Amino acid sequence: MLDYFSKHIGKYLKYMLLAYALVSITYATARFYNITGPPHARTRRSVIEPILQEKETFFFAPLDQDSIEKDEQQELESIIYYDQLQYSQRDFGGNREPRIDMTSDPVFQSKAFSGAMGPSNVQPYYYKASETNGGEDISISTIVTSDRFPVLSRLASRYQGPISAAIHINDDEQKESILAKLHQTYQENQDMKRHVDVHLIIDKFDRQFNMWRNIAKLYARTDYIMMLDIDFYLCTDFRKDILQNTAIMNKLRQGNTALVIPAFEYIAQSDGFHHEHFPQTKDDLLVEVFEEEKLDMFHRSWEKGHSATNYFKWYTATEPYLVEDYNFSYEPYVIFKRQGSPWCDERFIGYGANKAACLYEIYISGIDYYVLPNDFIIHQSHDYPEATRKRERQFNRKVYTNFREELCLRYSRQFVASNQWETSVADNLRNECKKVRGFTDVIKHINQ
Repeated sequence: MLDYFSKHIGKYLKYMLLAYALVSITYATARFYNITGPPHARTRRSVIEPILQEKETFFFAPLDQDSIEKDEQQELESIIYYDQLQYSQRDFGGNREPRIDMTSDPVFQSKAFSGAMGPSNVQPYYYKASETNGGEDISISTIVTSDRFPVLSRLASRYQGPISAAIHINDDEQKESILAKLHQTYQENQDMKRHVDVHLIIDKFDRQFNMWRNIAKLYARTDYIMMLDIDFYLCTDFRKDILQNTAIMNKLRQGNTALVIPAFEYIAQSDGFHHEHFPQTKDDLLVEVFEEEKLDMFHRSWEKGHSATNYFKWYTATEPYLVEDYNFSYEPYVIFKRQGSPWCDERFIGYGANKAACLYEIYISGIDYYVLPNDFIIHQSHDYPEATRKRERQFNRKVYTNFREELCLRYSRQFVASNQWETSVADNLRNECKKVRGFTDVIKHINQ
């Protein structure tokens, strides 16, 4: 009997040991996969979910404290206070040295545009406007390619105010002929000479839109800019209305408000080629929207791009109103204070998300969007390279997903460190970043 139990107990022990070994191996494998696998799965979900779900959720990749502090230091070093560099002077016993012009310094430029592809030959004020405006004015900040020189000339005559234009020219065999064409355009229109600062970018890299936007903003010579695509026609004199409105100017001076100019386009593209027939009052525009059904919001096929403007509210608005239904694809045309506002992130190359990313960071930083009730712009029709746009949009969608996560983390840390987390400055961030999976837990440990 004792031998019988001994034999069976030994067999059971063997089975138990084997089972234990299998469980251990399974547990170790699961733990290993949990460390190495999910980040990739998360990345895939962060790309796929915006397509499958109406509301996107995503979360942060874990960062150690050293990495966070290193990123913050790099970000701090990349901030350029151009006005301070441009006008700084050193005092030696009452004698002041001449101001140092940093605009064309190659080291300055390599740091200023270190996030872009390069090197680029940037020539600020290649042409410099003859009329100097006071600091408290609004410059149109725009980017121009060689096929849009006539449109820039038309904009100068229409706006009759300061324009900071970043013009990109490919460094190839056509460069000299394009420069000659630019020179001719500038010489033929006195409004170009009076109002337009041209900043030339010569390199082999197409569609670095955010870098070009930064150049136009950096070298603008007024306190406020309107970030505008060159193909829009200015239907109303918003510049005069804003500068003469004390309440609106006070909002701009504080630096926490951006003014939205609603954008429209013709439903039939052929109607959009003739700017001389565009409406120039809100009443005339409403006739073409409702009675003639010729006009609609810009890019109505992509409602997320402009729907946050709330066009139905605008049609009856008589006072500026706050954009409340914000979404991260929103791409309005805005006027805001140049100093203290974020720069456009230069990692976006090509079509898709570049402007949305720029405006998203402006919003997350604590700048509210207010829609002006009587002003509007209309898109002037032209052909689109849709095949190129589609490919680049797919790539930039992935870049934008990661970018939004980074912004939520970076600005959260900034607001907590500066004791602004419980203030209205952080409202926009809290409203947007609460959509981030795990964001609440990140905030709990943000100082640890």
